[in-house]
Amino acid sequence: MKKALIILLSILIIGIAGCSNTNTQSDDTITLGIIQIVEHPALDSAREGFLETLKANGYEEGKNLIVDYQNAQGDQSVLQSIAQKFASEKPDLILAIATPSAQAMAAADSEIPILITAVTDPVVAKLVNSLEEPGTNVTGTTDMNPIQEQFELLKKLVPNVKKVGIVFNAGEVNSQVQVDIAKEVALKMDLEILEATAYTSADVLQAAQSFIGKVDAIYVPTDNTVVSAKESVIQVANANNIPLISGESSVVDAGGLATIGINYENLGKQTGEMAIRILNGETPQNMPIESQKDFDTVINKETASLLGIEIPKDL
Repeated sequence: MKKALIILLSILIIGIAGCSNTNTQSDDTITLGIIQIVEHPALDSAREGFLETLKANGYEEGKNLIVDYQNAQGDQSVLQSIAQKFASEKPDLILAIATPSAQAMAAADSEIPILITAVTDPVVAKLVNSLEEPGTNVTGTTDMNPIQEQFELLKKLVPNVKKVGIVFNAGEVNSQVQVDIAKEVALKMDLEILEATAYTSADVLQAAQSFIGKVDAIYVPTDNTVVSAKESVIQVANANNIPLISGESSVVDAGGLATIGINYENLGKQTGEMAIRILNGETPQNMPIESQKDFDTVINKETASLLGIEIPKDL
C-alpha cells in the first residue's frame, strides 16, 4: 500500500513538472501578424526596426511575443490570402508594410489594430479618414518623400538637367501620388517629366531602357515594384551615363547616385513606439499618422565618379 502511494505521488509530480516545462509562454503573450507585399531592403529594415522597438520595450519573440511573418513576394492574390488568414486568426496586432499590404489588411478586417509603415498617403489609399484623426482601426507612419528636396539635390549635382524620367508602377497608389507631386515640383523648377510604367518587376528593365537618349536623369520613387528590381534601373542608368536619384537609400547603396530620403529602420522603430502605446490601451482611431522629421542625405561617391559628377563641398 505504501509502495503504491509513493509511485502514485511520483507520477503526479512528474506530470506537474511536464506541464510546467511545456508552457514557456506567459499569460501576457502578444500575437503579432506581419504582412509585407514584397521583400526589399527598405521594407525589411522597417520590419526589423519595428521588432527592435518591441524587444526594447519588453516584447521579445520566443518569450512573450509570437510573430507570424508573411510575405506575398509581389503577388496580389497571395497578399489577399494572407490578409484573410490574419482576419480569421485575430492576432493582437497587425503590422502592414507598404500600401498594398495595408489596403489588403484594412479591407479584410475592421477591428484588429493595424499598424502601417512605408505607406505614402494613407488618406488617398482610403485607410484613414485623415492624418490627424484616422477614425479607423488603422494608424502608423507615412513614408511620404521630401520630393522637392530630392529634385533640388538633383539640380545641385546635375545643374544642366532638363528632362527627368520617372519609372514606376501606376497600379501602386503610393507611386502615383509621388509622381503627381514630382510633376508639380518639376513645373516650378522648369523641368520636364517623362514617365515609364512597370507593372511587374520583369517590366522594370524595359521601362528604364525607354529613357535612353531621352532624359538627363532618372527618378525612382519609393515604388515597391521598381525598388525590388532596382538593379535593372541602376544598370541602365550607369551604363548610359544617366544620373539616378531615388526616394530611398537602398537604391543609392546598390549603385544609384543620391537621395534625400527616409531611414526605414528608424521609421519602423517609430511605428513600434506607436504599437507600444496601443498595447498600453490607446486606440488607433484617435492616434494621428506620424511622419519622419529628419531625412538622410546619401550620395554614392563611386557612382558620382563613374558619371564624372563633382560633389559640391556643401554636400
